[in-house]
Amino acid sequence: MKSITIFDPAMCCSTGVCGPSVDPELTRVANALFKLEQNGVEVNRYNLANDPAAFVENHEAKSFLEDKGIDSLPLIYINGEQFAEGTYPSNSELADAFGLEEDQLVKKKPKLTIDLKQI
Repeated sequence: MKSITIFDPAMCCSTGVCGPSVDPELTRVANALFKLEQNGVEVNRYNLANDPAAFVENHEAKSFLEDKGIDSLPLIYINGEQFAEGTYPSNSELADAFGLEEDQLVKKKPKLTIDLKQI
C-alpha cells in the first residue's frame, strides 16, 4: 500500500486554521493529505507537541531530531523512504510521487449560480 508519513514540528494543530491567523501552507497540506487518503494512500501524521512518542519510537525520526534539531522539521517519508525535510512538498511533487494528477489533490470549490431575478 502507498503511504506518506509526516513528522511535523510542534504546533497546536496540523490544519493551519487554529491560532490567531490561518496558515495557508498547512491548510494546503491538510487538504492534499485528505485527497491522498481518498485515493487510497495511507496517511500518518505526527505532531511533536501532541505525539512525542512517535518521534522517540521511530529510529529515523529520533536520529533526525538528534542530528538536525526541531527547526529542521517537517520530516516526510513516502512509501518508507525519506522524501523531504524542512519543508512540505508541493501538490505537484505529491501527485508525481503517487502517480496522480495534480488536480486530484486540490479541493474543488462548488460553483454557485445566483439568479439575480429572485433577489
